[in-house]
Amino acid sequence: IHCKKSVTKTTRNSVVEWAQCPGERSHQLLETQQSYETEWDMINAVSFRKRPCSNGEGGHEKSRWAFTFSVSDLRSITLKEEGWCFLVFKLKEPSASLPALHFHQGGSREFLDSMRRYALLSEASDDATCFLVSTPNKALSQSFENLLDDNNYSLVNKLKKDPYVTTLGGFSKVTNYLFDALRGTEEQQRRPPEEVADLLGEVIPGLEINQQEEPGFEVITRIDLGTRPQVTRREPLSAEDWTQHQDPEGRMINVSHLKQVIFKGGLCHAVRKEAWKFLLGYFPWDSTLEERKALQRTKTDEYFRMKLQWKSVSEEQERRNSRLRDYKSLIEKDVNRTDRTNRFYEGIDNPGLVLLHDILMTYCMFDFDLGYVQGMSDLLSPILYVMENEVDAFWCFVSYMDQMHQNFEEQMQGMKTQLVQLSTLLRLLDLAFWNYLESQDSGYLYFCFRWLLIRFKRELSFQDVLRLWEVMWTDLPCQNFHLLVCCAILDSEKQKIMEENYGFNEILKHINELSMKLDIEEILHKAEGICLQIKSCKDLPHSVSTILGFNTEASGSDLTDSESSPAHIVSHRQDACSNGHRHLTETSHNGCKVAFIS
Repeated sequence: IHCKKSVTKTTRNSVVEWAQCPGERSHQLLETQQSYETEWDMINAVSFRKRPCSNGEGGHEKSRWAFTFSVSDLRSITLKEEGWCFLVFKLKEPSASLPALHFHQGGSREFLDSMRRYALLSEASDDATCFLVSTPNKALSQSFENLLDDNNYSLVNKLKKDPYVTTLGGFSKVTNYLFDALRGTEEQQRRPPEEVADLLGEVIPGLEINQQEEPGFEVITRIDLGTRPQVTRREPLSAEDWTQHQDPEGRMINVSHLKQVIFKGGLCHAVRKEAWKFLLGYFPWDSTLEERKALQRTKTDEYFRMKLQWKSVSEEQERRNSRLRDYKSLIEKDVNRTDRTNRFYEGIDNPGLVLLHDILMTYCMFDFDLGYVQGMSDLLSPILYVMENEVDAFWCFVSYMDQMHQNFEEQMQGMKTQLVQLSTLLRLLDLAFWNYLESQDSGYLYFCFRWLLIRFKRELSFQDVLRLWEVMWTDLPCQNFHLLVCCAILDSEKQKIMEENYGFNEILKHINELSMKLDIEEILHKAEGICLQIKSCKDLPHSVSTILGFNTEASGSDLTDSESSPAHIVSHRQDACSNGHRHLTETSHNGCKVAFIS
């Protein structure tokens, strides 16, 4: 019997087809098992794909030995062996019966592996040879397609093409789906967590983190970090304080102290419009007021020249430019659902939405290779809200994207790097908690993906996002402070996670439900304390020092309540990648990697 599987993506279900080619000669069965084993084709098509029979009669009608059924109608698959393997299919409708599918020359396991892409298979509690089939809500891939309001692509293809769509636009729905649907039906055992972890590893490619298998690790036993120091924070920097840090010509003075004050308390809203331009690198700290006015004139001309490029594209030109059409379509879709509860963006025909759209379209002209990726509107929204000016918001956004660029690149190297770094820090801070996460197949820290991708934009209230971002833009008290913010949040949640014995799905659900429930001041207190605690460690692993920038002269020094800070605490943004990618690469070349063991 020659077996073939085709999968049709429709709005309803997935269909499996097996067909027998009667003209095949018996001598073909004598071929070696490896060459004979079925080649499985995964296709996205509305119609079946036919393979010509060996007798040359290709394209014939489906033979009388063929049978089809919907995967969603399947109750169980039993694997039996009587000299060769064969599969017995049982449908949910007891009145219907199917013939067994025999694999005389192997291929049954490969068939089951392929089935797992379209249905959830788990062993029956009383029969290890019986696999219960579940397609909750609808087939697995179709559920994600419904989530994204688009039925053109399968789960794997869609997430490989743009993992941000799922991570951002429907993250809560995805989390609920993983938590509820992947458990399977009531009549079967819960899907093994390692299979769910494998699923995430498959649909978000490149994020597999298994440092233990890599050579060159420095093995370090549990490290005593000592007591975590208490820290204090202050009130936001006032407009009067900001003015006192300017000389008569408008240059900012005592910048290191100014950054420390901002780190300790943030900014009052009246100062943000001007201060953010310095923090993001749009304005040089040593520029005079007149120099900044001249810079703005130049940048205004440059911005509108780029804006004119896409504004002047005719409909006929646009029809021949698929990339521009795709960017424009995605931007229009995202703008209409970005921060619509904020008064700056609420309502119909809101001018704020027009500016959001135009800035993002112009950024596609500025960086056409990257263009627009979902999530970038989340980074622009707070900046435009503060600037209230199209040109200034654009150039501040450009500066922020210089830091965040690798998060949105196709290979997702920035995200992978940060997850590796976060895993390293978490193992140092609390090995027992990290081991627990690892035991629940959560050591990859996938649940932190959204935190890192858009810097907690969806986790905090809008005003708290403004506070957190301006604190992080000071580059104090260390490099990659946002990773310590992650550690601070996890430190607050670890007791509940471990005491409640949360598994993979529960951890993912719990972390997602923290959105809008986090206290930003408490988080910043704890994150700064963690930084000082790590820095005080005498035998700090080299990789940790590299991640946080403690092994360079330009790294941040201790922050004290007296708010005094030596000048060398300030590191130029252009000399240090905000995600630590450059340092990580150098560390990898030197073979300095760290693994922690109990």
